[in-house]
Amino acid sequence: MNRTDSARMVGLLEQTRWGALATTGEEGPLASMVACVPLPDLSGFVLHLSWLARHTGNLAALPRASLVLSEPDPGTGDPQTLARVTVSGAVESVARDDPRHAGLAAAYLARLPSAEPLFGFGDFSVFVLRAEDVNYVGGFARAYVLDAEGLAREVSRGRAARAEGPPTA
Repeated sequence: MNRTDSARMVGLLEQTRWGALATTGEEGPLASMVACVPLPDLSGFVLHLSWLARHTGNLAALPRASLVLSEPDPGTGDPQTLARVTVSGAVESVARDDPRHAGLAAAYLARLPSAEPLFGFGDFSVFVLRAEDVNYVGGFARAYVLDAEGLAREVSRGRAARAEGPPTA
């Protein structure tokens, strides 16, 4: 992956708060739009989901999912040139009495403070989607498949590239 694509992928992973969560259940596949917050090392995402939602029931039966994030579509040009990333892996429900819960909830609320009232509802739980497989598409002929180790490497490269800024001529 080149420096520009690493930086764009990191930007998507760090900044996107809304994505399509794909799960599988008895009725077949389901994609649902959900709020999401990246883990600090970008190795996965924190989700806050209602047990009343079909996608959460699907996760209870098969705790694996994909989360698709995309650059916004400006409504002009070819949307197939938009950068997008699909993060797939195991999903874990984190119980309220789990020592990790408070930190995950705080990270979620730091990015999505308007969700605070939902943390008082008994039907909502914190989940973590761990990236095992990542598919990044940066545009035509720029598609990459990464495992967890490859993702960590590209996150490091992408963060360095973002810190350095755009290349100078």
